[in-house]
Amino acid sequence: MHYLIYLIFLFSIYLIYIIPFWIFYAFSDFLAFLFQYIFAYRKKVIFKNLKNSFPEKNEKEIKKIIKGTYQNLSDILVESIKGFTLSSKKLSKRFVIKNPEILNDFFEKEQSIIGVAAHYGNWEWGATIGNLQIKHRAVGFYKPLSNKYIDNYIKRIRAENGALLRSFKNTPETFRLFKDQTCLFVMVADQSPTNMREAIWVDFLNQDTACLHGPEKYAKINNYPVIFFNTQRVKRGYYEVTMELLTENPLKLKEGELTELYMNRLEQILKDKPENWLWSHKRWKKNRSDIPKD
Repeated sequence: MHYLIYLIFLFSIYLIYIIPFWIFYAFSDFLAFLFQYIFAYRKKVIFKNLKNSFPEKNEKEIKKIIKGTYQNLSDILVESIKGFTLSSKKLSKRFVIKNPEILNDFFEKEQSIIGVAAHYGNWEWGATIGNLQIKHRAVGFYKPLSNKYIDNYIKRIRAENGALLRSFKNTPETFRLFKDQTCLFVMVADQSPTNMREAIWVDFLNQDTACLHGPEKYAKINNYPVIFFNTQRVKRGYYEVTMELLTENPLKLKEGELTELYMNRLEQILKDKPENWLWSHKRWKKNRSDIPKD
């Protein structure tokens, strides 16, 4: 069954290749309408997240953000699929790193780096861009798909641009395996953690928030500088990334401080353009009472 689904997937990719972007975006508009008004996809979750995050906004403002949230979600879905068919040249025109030179000094010193990103804008294209615009070897952590054929296809396509995908379950092993190479380890770290014992708690969008410990943990273990990826949609189908240095020496930071720097920067971005984040995720489903007692 998995292989049959894979064959259907490959046929779909071929059809997608010949369909122009304008048709995709027309479909995205229709999809956004279905998500919001017909299926009401996680509507209560989105509304609750926005209301708690922006208590100062009135109902009209919240509804406007909700509409933009569904449109953003639909655009990312169709763009991610279309991205499998884009050449390296076309992808580099649509997803541009504005300041890759920020990494050059680290590369010359053979210094690996951790890059922290978020589910903001098109993070899927960010994973696909790989080494097209930077000198470091790109290593991204992800959750493998249940269909191993499609999973291997996605890894192979991204590897063509130099991006190596590694399961988040193999994070310690990955850092050990590539310790002698000059890498940019990319971690999308804005989701709710499963390991509550090691969660780092910060005040984020007016809420006590459990955060993934991975970026801070591995930055300190390896003393790797940490870069924040600020990804902004310039217009439909075009993105620009500005890399921002959060810390050059994580060992000098107090416990939890690096995670706070990351979440504070993300909060600033969300306050400016909230509609481009994945508000449908149950970000605040856990609280401190969920921490297992010894």
